[in-house]
Amino acid sequence: MSSLPFSLINILLGAPDVKKLSLYSTALAFLLLLAQIGHAARIKDLTNVKGERDNQLHGIGLVVGLAGTGDGQIEQTERSVINFLKKEFDLEIIRSNRSRNVAAVFVTADIGPYAKEGSRIDVMVSSAGDAASLQGGTLLQTRLFGADKQMYAVAQGPIAVGGFLGGNVDQGAALQINHPSNGVITNGAIVEREIPMDIMNRDGSVDLLINNPDATTAARIADAINQFYPASSLAMDLGTVNIRVPAIFQQQVTNFLASIGGLDVTPDVPARIVINERTGTIVATQNVRISKVAVSHGSITVAIEREQAVIQPGPLAPEGAQTAVLDGQNVTVREKVGNFQIIDEDLSNIPQDLKPQYENLPTLDRLTTALNAMGVTTREMTAILQAMKKAGALHAELILN
Repeated sequence: MSSLPFSLINILLGAPDVKKLSLYSTALAFLLLLAQIGHAARIKDLTNVKGERDNQLHGIGLVVGLAGTGDGQIEQTERSVINFLKKEFDLEIIRSNRSRNVAAVFVTADIGPYAKEGSRIDVMVSSAGDAASLQGGTLLQTRLFGADKQMYAVAQGPIAVGGFLGGNVDQGAALQINHPSNGVITNGAIVEREIPMDIMNRDGSVDLLINNPDATTAARIADAINQFYPASSLAMDLGTVNIRVPAIFQQQVTNFLASIGGLDVTPDVPARIVINERTGTIVATQNVRISKVAVSHGSITVAIEREQAVIQPGPLAPEGAQTAVLDGQNVTVREKVGNFQIIDEDLSNIPQDLKPQYENLPTLDRLTTALNAMGVTTREMTAILQAMKKAGALHAELILN
């Protein structure tokens, strides 16, 4: 970047106080338009501000209006209904057999860092008893508490269930899709108490928490901010960048975070391969490197097939002889010839006519290209990667799920 934008900043820093903030923001926006950084992400997408956090809420409530899919004869549910009617409507109810139109539920929600009094949040409703489905039910007014035992929101409303339950549950002839005992109420809770948030440290600084802690990424974020606000940022550790808020922004912390949030930083992604053996999924980052290694792949298939032999009585067989069927097994062994192939970072073993297009492939592409050329499946590729890691030829973190 040329020195002209920085000269512009120096001029603006000497501007009158009344116009300094707006001019400084305009200059920063101008500099962001000049930035030419490829494969980068915004700081706001890589970090969170320390102190800005969600909080979990929970409560226990009742869902009514179920078409016979609520709780059975559960004492806790009956007691909850009786207590609710006594407390809210001063009605005395005698316990008796009841229909399965009511269900006891747990209600959970996440309240955001800046949720104000009167704003609404989504809630999750989950059956606490043996209710078969919450479809068509309505949650009665339920208080939601935080970990400090204080009430922060009140939830109520009709439940949207993503599952389906049809047929006769009691007779065992039912069709179920997904999980009908869980549901969501969109904007179903009203915030009654705000949770105080303080993102400023005592020394007038703020901390950015990196979503994927990495020393290089932390240093790059600090350097990017220091280009616009010299000597203001410091990478404290792999996951934290401390920023002293400039004096011009002391009363405008939101504007300051907005000004640095749009800065582009290229995060450093560690060499990592994640394998999900259950689904056969393999995900690898572009920084995976390999040493020169030879890999041979072959497979042995043992097939056991059932055979039946029919024995017919001969023409001179004794009287009463009958046709007999004998069971047997046929075992076949099929072996796939191994393909011993060298996987290397250098191009010495690549034909001359293919070398130009192969030179542009990064190491990960060469690895996957070589393995695919061997005709291996995803499960077999997992075994090869594990063997390469054990041999010390795969320079990446291998994570198995």
